[in-house]
Amino acid sequence: MTNNAVIRRGLVLAGTLGIAGLLGTGVASAHVTANVNGSAPEQGGYGAITLRVPNEEEDAATVKLEIDFKPEYAISTVRYRPLPGWTAEVTKAPLPQPVKNGKDLDVTEAVTKIVFTAEPGTKIGPGETQYQDFEITAGALPKADELVLPATQTYDNGKVVAWDQVQEGAAEPEHPAPTVSLTAASASGSGHSHGAVTTTATGADEGSADTSDTSDTDDTARWLGGAGLVLGAAGLGFGAGAVLRGRKAAK
Repeated sequence: MTNNAVIRRGLVLAGTLGIAGLLGTGVASAHVTANVNGSAPEQGGYGAITLRVPNEEEDAATVKLEIDFKPEYAISTVRYRPLPGWTAEVTKAPLPQPVKNGKDLDVTEAVTKIVFTAEPGTKIGPGETQYQDFEITAGALPKADELVLPATQTYDNGKVVAWDQVQEGAAEPEHPAPTVSLTAASASGSGHSHGAVTTTATGADEGSADTSDTSDTDDTARWLGGAGLVLGAAGLGFGAGAVLRGRKAAK
């Protein structure tokens, strides 16, 4: 193999692995997500959930977040942690007919929505460097494998983005709905997630909340990004070594 061929091969390999590293760092997409710190909430219990809202617009700020609760979930209690600069409103509505909740109890009125609205001077700033966490507890959680919470993000330029697509298969949709995995009720039947108790409420005092600023999604993104950087560095080292070996062979 000629000296030039060795150099070209080394540079191509280094470039390819370097690109893979850069792609790895971009895995963390700016979607609205629902995150739980610790174990998944139990069906029939009360779960602490953090809605993480990043900003995707370069020239507009986020000023409102709406989270919808499906009537078939029959969730009768939603609480939120007060957030400076934001107001929150929980909406409940009568159900057309009673629905069994996660504790097999008939529910005739259920939570349908919670809306967080920024007060004047408050916003999730434009660009891709800011995000805000909105903490809630909800229950009793339904007997389902997942809790899907469609969200609507409103910007101060009037743009509205609906995060309401349910993932089917391996491919993630363009605007996935925030989703929380649920586990079967434990033998103890407590149904509570672990963490500190939240305060502001709608309904009976049943919930408990976690206030961690981390999430499984972020951990996965950081791991993948780190792995991509390692691969990129390895590729650059391999390519540089190939160049040096090629020069020695030429001499």
